[in-house]
Amino acid sequence: MNADPSPLLERVQVLLCDADGNLFPSEEPAFDASVEVTNAFLASIGSTRRFTAEELRLAATGMNFRTTALHLAAAEGVEDVDVEPWVQEERRAVSEHLARTLRPHPATSAALTLLAEHLPLAAVSSSALVRLAGCFTATELDDLIPADRRFSAEDSLPTPTSKPDPAVYLHACAELGIAPEAGLAVEDSVVGVRSAVAAGCPTIGNLLFVPPAERAERAAALEAAGVLAVVSSWQEVADLLLPTSDVLTGAAR
Repeated sequence: MNADPSPLLERVQVLLCDADGNLFPSEEPAFDASVEVTNAFLASIGSTRRFTAEELRLAATGMNFRTTALHLAAAEGVEDVDVEPWVQEERRAVSEHLARTLRPHPATSAALTLLAEHLPLAAVSSSALVRLAGCFTATELDDLIPADRRFSAEDSLPTPTSKPDPAVYLHACAELGIAPEAGLAVEDSVVGVRSAVAAGCPTIGNLLFVPPAERAERAAALEAAGVLAVVSSWQEVADLLLPTSDVLTGAAR
């Protein structure tokens, strides 16, 4: 923890939850599906570069495919490229794969249910809404964060963007009718934290689904990016936000 977060947390009106790798362990399976499309895209622009799923995860966590593809093309010196057909293909492949492979995470569902008794929950993501829809249904979180409280940097903005651009957080706060400082963001990636912090949202870093070997380095990077605290579960988020009596009561249900 960088400082006592209590004064800021007292003003929180909405919990703004990053989705991938934060609400559900979707990063690894998403890149399993995305890497085939990514490598086909690279071949189409004449690049000999190829990724494994793990290499792509380390290079692109927190960014959507459009941003990743444009960055890869620029690195190859290709600037005039139409990535939209590839965006659509990657979206289809990843959405279908996640909908098949994700499962509920009981401890996360329990903590989010407890939090939702005290604060509205919203999702703020770089991913497309159709991908989020499959993930929320597969992990049985639809009732906790319904479709009208999901915000996508890919689909919800006039011009698609990606974290670390703060636009999606600013848009979510405006749609929810709150000032950014009243929206507490929970993020697992450094680019996500940068997005939330730049928008003016107090932010917590969550290591729940970060691979164990990467947690110490990720925690340090999240702290450097400006989080108020780093946690390892959604129950720890509840412990920070809710009175002890509420947490104990909720845990006993």
